[in-house]
Amino acid sequence: MKSIIEKEKAALKAKYIDPLMPTPEQVAVRMTKKRWRFYYFMKQSLPFLFFVLFYLITFTILEHIDRLHYTVIHVGLDDMIPFVPAFIVPYLMWFPFMIFNVVAIYIKDRKEYEKLAKTLVFGMSIMLIVSILFPNIQYLRPEKMPYDNIFTRLCSGLYKTDTPTNICPSIHVYNTLAVLIAVVRSRKGPYKKLAVRAGMSAFGILICLSTMLVKQHSVFDVVCAIGAIVISYSYYYIYEPAKRSAREVAGRQQKAYSE
Repeated sequence: MKSIIEKEKAALKAKYIDPLMPTPEQVAVRMTKKRWRFYYFMKQSLPFLFFVLFYLITFTILEHIDRLHYTVIHVGLDDMIPFVPAFIVPYLMWFPFMIFNVVAIYIKDRKEYEKLAKTLVFGMSIMLIVSILFPNIQYLRPEKMPYDNIFTRLCSGLYKTDTPTNICPSIHVYNTLAVLIAVVRSRKGPYKKLAVRAGMSAFGILICLSTMLVKQHSVFDVVCAIGAIVISYSYYYIYEPAKRSAREVAGRQQKAYSE
């Protein structure tokens, strides 16, 4: 009698349960995934976002402080580079370029994102330290625009809002190269396609060139940015993984000996 009642209860339960409703096991798995996503966001993404906020506030303060002495950044090659107002387009497109790629890499390739975030923090920290200890300035901007069109107007607007100080190393160049390293290395999301990686690389090169062609940076700033990216790449992409791999090998060997 008891078994018959239990069977009827089970039949009624099966009849009225919504097949689209997840089982308790599925709910538990989803909750675990949500907790993991939240944990990852708190551990990896939030500190980076806080640093970016700190960088923007500090940089803005430095931009509006009058320093007693500035080191003038200038090399002979700067005078040989022409002023090309049309390159203001890739220069300004740097902002959506950075946001799109950092977010895409964060969503699709977490391993590359971790290295990218460390690389970006390193470069922006170096830039702030140099700007605080060695205030620098450039006088490369044209005194008068050669003609009047949409590009020269954009350049004039940029000159009014962005001072020619705190320029070394070029964050435009450094951050662009940092993103391009992650883009070229990644094989996930939009970066599965060679055309996307090639297109991003070509556009990144245009951004780097634009810093000199709109007279926002000296060649010296660009060279310093390249030097900084070489150092950060050597550490975060070569030395750190090799050190971690050696530690794992040593751990396995020690475990094997102890057994």
